[in-house]
Amino acid sequence: MSAPTVTQAPDRPNGMETKVIHAGEPKPRFGGAICLPIFQSSIFEVSEGVDYHDIPYIRLSNTPNHVAVQEKLAVLESAEAALVTGSGMAAIATTLLSVLSHGDHLLVQRRLYGGSYTFITHMLPRFGIAHDFIDSTAPSDWVDKIRPNTKAIYVETISNPTADVPDLPAVVAFAKSHDLVSLIDNTVASPMNFRPPELGFDLSLHSCTKYLNGHTDIVAGAVIGRADLVEQVRRDLNHLGGILDPHACNLLHRGIKTLAVRMRYHNDSAMAIARFLESHSAVTTVNYPGLSSHPSHDRAREALDGYSGLLSFEVDGDGTVAQRVMERMHIPILTGSLGGVESLVSRPATLSHVGMTPEERAKAGVSDNLIRLSVGLESTDDLIEDLERALSQ
Repeated sequence: MSAPTVTQAPDRPNGMETKVIHAGEPKPRFGGAICLPIFQSSIFEVSEGVDYHDIPYIRLSNTPNHVAVQEKLAVLESAEAALVTGSGMAAIATTLLSVLSHGDHLLVQRRLYGGSYTFITHMLPRFGIAHDFIDSTAPSDWVDKIRPNTKAIYVETISNPTADVPDLPAVVAFAKSHDLVSLIDNTVASPMNFRPPELGFDLSLHSCTKYLNGHTDIVAGAVIGRADLVEQVRRDLNHLGGILDPHACNLLHRGIKTLAVRMRYHNDSAMAIARFLESHSAVTTVNYPGLSSHPSHDRAREALDGYSGLLSFEVDGDGTVAQRVMERMHIPILTGSLGGVESLVSRPATLSHVGMTPEERAKAGVSDNLIRLSVGLESTDDLIEDLERALSQ
Protein backbone atom coordinates (compact mmCIF):
# COMPACT_ATOMS: atom_id res chain seq x y z
CA MET A 1 0.00 0.00 0.00
CA SER A 2 2.83 2.39 -0.82
CA ALA A 3 2.30 5.73 -2.58
CA PRO A 4 0.71 4.73 -5.90
CA THR A 5 2.34 4.94 -9.27
CA VAL A 6 -0.33 5.88 -11.79
CA THR A 7 -0.15 4.89 -15.43
CA GLN A 8 -3.08 6.40 -17.29
CA ALA A 9 -4.76 3.85 -19.54
CA PRO A 10 -5.61 4.91 -23.11
CA ASP A 11 -9.33 4.50 -22.41
CA ARG A 12 -9.26 6.54 -19.21
CA PRO A 13 -11.32 9.75 -19.53
CA ASN A 14 -9.24 12.85 -20.25
CA GLY A 15 -11.65 15.61 -19.22
CA MET A 16 -10.71 17.29 -15.94
CA GLU A 17 -14.38 17.47 -14.97
CA THR A 18 -14.50 13.68 -15.18
CA LYS A 19 -11.13 13.07 -13.55
CA VAL A 20 -11.88 15.07 -10.40
CA ILE A 21 -14.90 12.85 -9.75
CA HIS A 22 -13.80 9.39 -10.89
CA ALA A 23 -9.99 9.22 -10.70
CA GLY A 24 -8.61 7.37 -7.70
CA GLU A 25 -11.89 5.76 -6.72
CA PRO A 26 -11.31 2.22 -5.36
CA LYS A 27 -12.44 -0.64 -7.59
CA PRO A 28 -14.27 -2.60 -6.46
CA ARG A 29 -15.82 -0.02 -4.15
CA PHE A 30 -15.64 -0.84 -0.45
CA GLY A 31 -18.98 -2.49 0.33
CA GLY A 32 -20.39 -0.82 -2.77
CA ALA A 33 -20.15 2.60 -1.08
CA ILE A 34 -20.21 5.46 -3.62
CA CYS A 35 -18.50 7.75 -1.11
CA LEU A 36 -15.20 6.41 0.18
CA PRO A 37 -15.58 5.42 3.87
CA ILE A 38 -13.28 6.85 6.53
CA PHE A 39 -10.98 4.08 7.77
CA GLN A 40 -10.76 4.80 11.50
CA SER A 41 -7.84 2.49 12.17
CA SER A 42 -4.27 3.51 12.86
CA ILE A 43 -2.90 0.05 12.02
CA PHE A 44 -3.79 -2.77 9.62
CA GLU A 45 -3.05 -6.48 9.51
CA VAL A 46 0.12 -7.34 7.60
CA SER A 47 1.98 -10.45 6.51
CA GLU A 48 5.55 -11.36 7.41
CA GLY A 49 8.35 -9.87 5.35
CA VAL A 50 6.69 -6.55 4.47
CA ASP A 51 9.10 -3.62 4.26
CA TYR A 52 8.65 -1.13 7.10
CA HIS A 53 7.69 1.72 4.75
CA ASP A 54 4.96 -0.46 3.19
CA ILE A 55 3.21 -1.46 6.42
CA PRO A 56 -0.33 0.02 6.26
CA TYR A 57 -0.22 2.71 8.95
CA ILE A 58 -1.57 6.25 9.14
CA ARG A 59 1.90 7.77 9.72
CA LEU A 60 3.14 6.08 6.54
CA SER A 61 0.41 7.77 4.43
CA ASN A 62 -0.78 4.50 2.92
CA THR A 63 -4.21 3.75 4.36
CA PRO A 64 -7.10 3.33 1.89
CA ASN A 65 -8.04 7.00 2.42
CA HIS A 66 -4.50 8.15 1.62
CA VAL A 67 -4.13 5.90 -1.41
CA ALA A 68 -7.40 7.02 -2.99
CA VAL A 69 -6.79 10.77 -2.72
CA GLN A 70 -3.15 10.40 -3.76
CA GLU A 71 -4.07 8.53 -6.93
CA LYS A 72 -6.69 11.15 -7.72
CA LEU A 73 -4.12 13.95 -7.35
CA ALA A 74 -1.58 12.13 -9.51
CA VAL A 75 -4.11 11.65 -12.31
CA LEU A 76 -5.20 15.30 -12.16
CA GLU A 77 -1.69 16.53 -12.95
CA SER A 78 -0.77 13.66 -15.30
CA ALA A 79 1.94 12.63 -12.84
CA GLU A 80 3.42 9.29 -11.85
CA ALA A 81 2.69 9.59 -8.12
CA ALA A 82 1.40 11.82 -5.35
CA LEU A 83 1.71 12.15 -1.59
CA VAL A 84 -0.53 14.07 0.81
CA THR A 85 0.87 15.85 3.87
CA GLY A 86 -0.41 17.56 7.00
CA SER A 87 -0.12 21.06 5.52
CA GLY A 88 1.25 22.96 2.55
CA MET A 89 4.34 23.88 4.56
CA ALA A 90 4.84 20.21 5.46
CA ALA A 91 4.90 19.46 1.72
CA ILE A 92 7.30 22.31 0.98
CA ALA A 93 9.62 21.77 3.95
CA THR A 94 9.83 17.99 3.61
CA THR A 95 10.44 18.22 -0.13
CA LEU A 96 13.23 20.76 0.23
CA LEU A 97 14.88 18.73 2.99
CA SER A 98 14.52 15.61 0.87
CA VAL A 99 16.08 16.91 -2.36
CA LEU A 100 18.70 19.11 -0.65
CA SER A 101 21.49 18.15 1.76
CA HIS A 102 24.21 19.89 3.74
CA GLY A 103 26.43 21.83 1.34
CA ASP A 104 23.82 22.10 -1.42
CA HIS A 105 22.54 25.29 -3.04
CA LEU A 106 19.03 26.29 -4.14
CA LEU A 107 17.85 28.81 -6.73
CA VAL A 108 14.51 30.33 -5.71
CA GLN A 109 12.34 33.08 -7.13
CA ARG A 110 12.37 36.31 -5.14
CA ARG A 111 8.63 36.97 -5.04
CA LEU A 112 7.52 34.15 -2.82
CA TYR A 113 4.86 33.13 -0.30
CA GLY A 114 5.89 34.38 3.14
CA GLY A 115 5.99 30.95 4.82
CA SER A 116 8.23 29.52 2.09
CA TYR A 117 10.45 32.62 2.25
CA THR A 118 10.95 32.25 6.00
CA PHE A 119 11.70 28.52 5.78
CA ILE A 120 14.24 29.00 2.98
CA THR A 121 15.97 32.03 4.50
CA HIS A 122 15.89 31.12 8.20
CA MET A 123 15.73 27.33 8.51
CA LEU A 124 17.58 25.89 5.51
CA PRO A 125 20.82 27.70 6.52
CA ARG A 126 20.70 25.75 9.82
CA PHE A 127 21.11 22.60 7.74
CA GLY A 128 24.00 24.06 5.77
CA ILE A 129 21.87 24.67 2.67
CA ALA A 130 22.50 27.93 0.80
CA HIS A 131 20.24 29.79 -1.61
CA ASP A 132 20.17 32.65 -4.10
CA PHE A 133 17.11 34.59 -5.18
CA ILE A 134 16.45 34.93 -8.89
CA ASP A 135 14.14 36.89 -11.14
CA SER A 136 11.88 34.06 -12.29
CA THR A 137 11.06 35.92 -15.49
CA ALA A 138 14.67 36.47 -16.61
CA PRO A 139 16.61 33.26 -17.48
CA SER A 140 19.80 35.25 -18.03
CA ASP A 141 19.76 36.00 -14.30
CA TRP A 142 19.79 32.30 -13.42
CA VAL A 143 23.05 31.53 -15.21
CA ASP A 144 24.85 34.14 -13.11
CA LYS A 145 23.56 32.58 -9.86
CA ILE A 146 24.10 28.88 -10.49
CA ARG A 147 26.94 27.15 -8.61
CA PRO A 148 28.62 23.74 -8.90
CA ASN A 149 26.64 22.65 -5.79
CA THR A 150 23.25 23.92 -7.03
CA LYS A 151 20.78 21.04 -6.82
CA ALA A 152 17.30 22.52 -7.37
CA ILE A 153 15.30 25.47 -8.67
CA TYR A 154 12.07 26.56 -6.96
CA VAL A 155 9.29 28.78 -8.34
CA GLU A 156 5.56 29.44 -7.92
CA THR A 157 3.13 29.10 -10.85
CA ILE A 158 1.32 32.27 -9.76
CA SER A 159 3.15 34.05 -6.99
CA ASN A 160 1.41 34.93 -3.75
CA PRO A 161 0.41 37.77 -3.51
CA THR A 162 1.72 39.69 -6.54
CA ALA A 163 0.46 37.15 -9.13
CA ASP A 164 3.70 36.99 -11.11
CA VAL A 165 4.03 34.07 -13.54
CA PRO A 166 7.58 32.79 -14.22
CA ASP A 167 8.95 31.82 -17.60
CA LEU A 168 7.77 28.28 -16.92
CA PRO A 169 9.13 26.51 -20.05
CA ALA A 170 12.50 28.18 -19.45
CA VAL A 171 12.58 26.93 -15.83
CA VAL A 172 12.08 23.34 -17.00
CA ALA A 173 14.67 23.67 -19.78
CA PHE A 174 17.19 25.29 -17.43
CA ALA A 175 16.71 22.58 -14.82
CA LYS A 176 17.18 19.79 -17.34
CA SER A 177 20.28 21.36 -18.90
CA HIS A 178 21.94 21.81 -15.49
CA ASP A 179 20.72 18.56 -13.91
CA LEU A 180 18.59 20.34 -11.30
CA VAL A 181 15.41 19.17 -9.62
CA SER A 182 12.64 21.52 -10.73
CA LEU A 183 10.15 22.38 -7.97
CA ILE A 184 7.01 24.46 -8.34
CA ASP A 185 4.33 25.58 -5.90
CA ASN A 186 1.14 25.16 -7.92
CA THR A 187 -1.25 26.12 -5.11
CA VAL A 188 -2.70 29.33 -6.57
CA ALA A 189 -3.18 27.97 -10.10
CA SER A 190 -4.51 24.52 -9.08
CA PRO A 191 -4.47 21.57 -11.51
CA MET A 192 -7.43 23.08 -13.36
CA ASN A 193 -5.31 25.98 -14.62
CA PHE A 194 -1.86 24.34 -14.81
CA ARG A 195 -0.41 20.85 -14.54
CA PRO A 196 3.36 21.14 -13.97
CA PRO A 197 4.32 17.50 -14.73
CA GLU A 198 2.85 17.88 -18.22
CA LEU A 199 5.41 20.63 -18.91
CA GLY A 200 8.25 18.62 -17.37
CA PHE A 201 8.50 19.84 -13.77
CA ASP A 202 9.84 17.16 -11.44
CA LEU A 203 7.66 17.98 -8.43
CA SER A 204 4.52 20.06 -8.01
CA LEU A 205 3.68 21.22 -4.48
CA HIS A 206 0.32 22.29 -3.10
CA SER A 207 -1.30 23.69 -0.05
CA CYS A 208 -4.47 21.62 -0.42
CA THR A 209 -5.95 23.89 2.26
CA LYS A 210 -6.72 26.24 -0.60
CA TYR A 211 -8.33 25.47 -3.97
CA LEU A 212 -7.92 21.70 -4.01
CA ASN A 213 -10.14 21.30 -0.95
CA GLY A 214 -11.88 24.63 -1.43
CA HIS A 215 -14.08 24.71 1.67
CA THR A 216 -11.88 26.23 4.40
CA ASP A 217 -12.32 23.23 6.70
CA ILE A 218 -8.98 21.38 6.59
CA VAL A 219 -5.24 22.04 6.44
CA ALA A 220 -3.39 19.76 4.04
CA GLY A 221 -0.59 19.62 1.47
CA ALA A 222 0.51 17.53 -1.49
CA VAL A 223 3.63 16.54 -3.41
CA ILE A 224 2.95 15.41 -6.99
CA GLY A 225 5.34 14.31 -9.72
CA ARG A 226 8.10 11.79 -10.48
CA ALA A 227 7.54 8.50 -8.68
CA ASP A 228 11.16 8.17 -7.49
CA LEU A 229 11.20 11.65 -5.99
CA VAL A 230 7.74 11.30 -4.43
CA GLU A 231 8.85 8.03 -2.83
CA GLN A 232 11.99 9.74 -1.53
CA VAL A 233 9.88 12.51 0.03
CA ARG A 234 7.43 9.93 1.41
CA ARG A 235 10.16 8.04 3.24
CA ASP A 236 11.46 11.26 4.78
CA LEU A 237 7.92 12.28 5.73
CA ASN A 238 7.48 8.91 7.43
CA HIS A 239 10.12 9.99 9.94
CA LEU A 240 9.40 13.71 10.08
CA GLY A 241 5.74 12.98 10.80
CA GLY A 242 3.93 15.76 8.93
CA ILE A 243 1.15 13.43 7.81
CA LEU A 244 -2.53 13.87 6.97
CA ASP A 245 -5.10 11.96 9.02
CA PRO A 246 -7.83 9.84 7.34
CA HIS A 247 -10.61 12.30 8.22
CA ALA A 248 -8.79 15.14 6.44
CA CYS A 249 -7.99 12.79 3.53
CA ASN A 250 -11.70 12.10 3.22
CA LEU A 251 -12.63 15.80 3.23
CA LEU A 252 -9.92 16.57 0.66
CA HIS A 253 -11.08 13.66 -1.50
CA ARG A 254 -14.63 15.06 -1.39
CA GLY A 255 -13.56 18.67 -1.97
CA ILE A 256 -11.58 17.82 -5.10
CA LYS A 257 -14.71 16.49 -6.78
CA THR A 258 -16.05 20.05 -7.17
CA LEU A 259 -12.70 21.57 -8.21
CA ALA A 260 -13.63 21.95 -11.88
CA VAL A 261 -16.85 23.90 -11.34
CA ARG A 262 -15.35 25.96 -8.52
CA MET A 263 -12.23 27.00 -10.42
CA ARG A 264 -14.23 27.98 -13.49
CA TYR A 265 -16.26 30.41 -11.37
CA HIS A 266 -13.19 31.63 -9.44
CA ASN A 267 -11.43 32.37 -12.74
CA ASP A 268 -14.36 34.25 -14.29
CA SER A 269 -15.31 36.24 -11.19
CA ALA A 270 -11.75 37.30 -10.41
CA MET A 271 -11.28 38.46 -14.00
CA ALA A 272 -14.36 40.68 -13.81
CA ILE A 273 -13.33 42.09 -10.43
CA ALA A 274 -9.78 42.76 -11.60
CA ARG A 275 -11.11 44.75 -14.55
CA PHE A 276 -13.37 46.75 -12.21
CA LEU A 277 -10.49 47.53 -9.85
CA GLU A 278 -8.22 48.53 -12.72
CA SER A 279 -10.73 51.18 -13.74
CA HIS A 280 -11.30 52.60 -10.23
CA SER A 281 -9.72 55.97 -9.41
CA ALA A 282 -8.87 54.92 -5.82
CA VAL A 283 -6.78 51.96 -7.02
CA THR A 284 -3.24 52.55 -8.27
CA THR A 285 -2.16 48.99 -9.16
CA VAL A 286 -3.91 45.68 -9.81
CA ASN A 287 -1.96 42.42 -9.80
CA TYR A 288 -3.80 39.80 -11.82
CA PRO A 289 -2.20 37.85 -14.71
CA GLY A 290 -5.44 37.85 -16.68
CA LEU A 291 -5.14 41.62 -17.22
CA SER A 292 -3.27 42.65 -20.35
CA SER A 293 -1.60 45.36 -18.26
CA HIS A 294 0.03 42.81 -15.93
CA PRO A 295 3.73 42.17 -16.70
CA SER A 296 3.12 38.40 -16.64
CA HIS A 297 0.09 38.41 -18.92
CA ASP A 298 1.74 37.06 -22.06
CA ARG A 299 3.50 34.27 -20.16
CA ALA A 300 0.30 33.40 -18.31
CA ARG A 301 -1.79 33.37 -21.48
CA GLU A 302 0.69 30.99 -23.10
CA ALA A 303 1.09 28.56 -20.19
CA LEU A 304 -2.12 28.59 -18.17
CA ASP A 305 -5.70 27.51 -18.81
CA GLY A 306 -7.02 30.18 -16.45
CA TYR A 307 -5.76 32.84 -14.05
CA SER A 308 -7.29 31.64 -10.75
CA GLY A 309 -9.21 33.55 -8.09
CA LEU A 310 -6.38 35.39 -6.32
CA LEU A 311 -5.58 39.03 -7.00
CA SER A 312 -4.05 41.92 -5.14
CA PHE A 313 -4.29 45.68 -5.53
CA GLU A 314 -2.77 48.83 -4.09
CA VAL A 315 -5.00 51.67 -2.94
CA ASP A 316 -4.13 55.34 -3.21
CA GLY A 317 -2.76 55.90 0.29
CA ASP A 318 -0.79 54.16 3.03
CA GLY A 319 -1.36 51.02 5.09
CA THR A 320 -3.91 52.78 7.29
CA VAL A 321 -6.02 53.65 4.26
CA ALA A 322 -5.78 50.06 3.00
CA GLN A 323 -6.87 48.76 6.40
CA ARG A 324 -9.90 51.06 6.41
CA VAL A 325 -10.89 49.91 2.92
CA MET A 326 -10.81 46.27 4.03
CA GLU A 327 -12.81 46.99 7.18
CA ARG A 328 -15.53 48.70 5.11
CA MET A 329 -16.05 45.59 2.99
CA HIS A 330 -19.18 43.64 3.99
CA ILE A 331 -18.77 40.37 2.06
CA PRO A 332 -15.06 39.40 2.11
CA ILE A 333 -13.89 38.05 5.46
CA LEU A 334 -10.80 39.70 6.93
CA THR A 335 -8.44 36.78 7.54
CA GLY A 336 -5.49 34.90 6.12
CA SER A 337 -5.49 32.02 3.61
CA LEU A 338 -7.20 31.84 0.22
CA GLY A 339 -9.02 29.53 -2.15
CA GLY A 340 -12.26 28.94 -0.26
CA VAL A 341 -15.88 29.38 -1.30
CA GLU A 342 -15.94 32.54 0.83
CA SER A 343 -14.15 35.67 -0.39
CA LEU A 344 -11.22 36.43 1.90
CA VAL A 345 -9.28 39.68 2.21
CA SER A 346 -6.02 40.54 3.96
CA ARG A 347 -3.07 42.88 3.98
CA PRO A 348 0.00 40.67 3.33
CA ALA A 349 2.34 43.10 5.10
CA THR A 350 0.55 42.32 8.37
CA LEU A 351 -0.35 38.64 7.83
CA SER A 352 1.23 36.27 5.30
CA HIS A 353 4.44 38.31 4.91
CA VAL A 354 4.73 39.79 8.40
CA GLY A 355 7.83 37.68 9.07
CA MET A 356 9.80 39.63 6.46
CA THR A 357 11.55 42.92 7.11
CA PRO A 358 10.19 46.05 5.38
CA GLU A 359 13.17 45.91 3.02
CA GLU A 360 12.50 42.27 2.16
CA ARG A 361 8.83 43.00 1.56
CA ALA A 362 9.71 45.88 -0.73
CA LYS A 363 11.90 43.58 -2.84
CA ALA A 364 9.04 41.09 -2.99
CA GLY A 365 6.58 43.75 -4.16
CA VAL A 366 4.59 43.67 -0.90
CA SER A 367 3.80 47.26 0.04
CA ASP A 368 1.94 48.40 3.16
CA ASN A 369 -1.03 49.50 1.03
CA LEU A 370 -1.30 46.19 -0.85
CA ILE A 371 -4.59 44.33 -0.35
CA ARG A 372 -4.90 40.65 -1.25
CA LEU A 373 -8.34 39.43 -2.29
CA SER A 374 -9.21 35.76 -2.66
CA VAL A 375 -12.38 35.87 -4.76
CA GLY A 376 -14.92 33.33 -3.54
CA LEU A 377 -18.09 31.96 -5.07
CA GLU A 378 -20.45 34.77 -4.11
CA SER A 379 -22.23 36.83 -6.75
CA THR A 380 -19.66 38.74 -8.78
CA ASP A 381 -22.00 41.73 -8.99
CA ASP A 382 -22.41 41.74 -5.20
CA LEU A 383 -18.64 41.68 -4.69
CA ILE A 384 -18.08 44.54 -7.15
CA GLU A 385 -20.79 46.59 -5.47
CA ASP A 386 -19.21 45.92 -2.08
CA LEU A 387 -15.76 46.96 -3.33
CA GLU A 388 -17.18 50.08 -4.95
CA ARG A 389 -18.75 51.15 -1.67
CA ALA A 390 -15.58 50.45 0.36
CA LEU A 391 -13.31 52.28 -2.08
CA SER A 392 -15.61 55.26 -2.62
CA GLN A 393 -15.93 56.02 1.08
